[in-house]
Amino acid sequence: MVEVEMETSQSVVPRTPSTTAGHAPTAEFSEPPEVGCDVVTVPARQGLEAVDILRRGACDGVGPVLHDDGSDTLGFVVPPGTAAAWDVPGSTCTETDGRGLSLNLNPEPPVEGSDWLLPPGEADLATDPAVLRAALGEAARLIEAADNCR
Repeated sequence: MVEVEMETSQSVVPRTPSTTAGHAPTAEFSEPPEVGCDVVTVPARQGLEAVDILRRGACDGVGPVLHDDGSDTLGFVVPPGTAAAWDVPGSTCTETDGRGLSLNLNPEPPVEGSDWLLPPGEADLATDPAVLRAALGEAARLIEAADNCR
């Protein structure tokens, strides 16, 4: 069991975060390097809709996603540094500084009571923050539209 030590950060100055950081395996290296990451946490309903949007889209793929049954949330693995600029309402971006959670191929969920919806090794190294931001916005609009049809 890996203990995850994280610090939550939200920026008051919105800016566009950098794109996916991570390296594809090469002939010289059989596995990607271990790289620290941040985690964007959203309510499960919005997160599941965003995963569907990301997997159907013609854009970059979705990285590993954690599902926490206890708090009914999804956590999207995003590149390190994303937390400094994350400003999406209804979500939180947690900075790990590489402590306890890294972008390796370890299939064990890093938090007790959680499980991988998309495990490392079956997904991209991390989800591009700009692509995730757009998918979460679209998911929120779809959920609002569905709720207003009742």
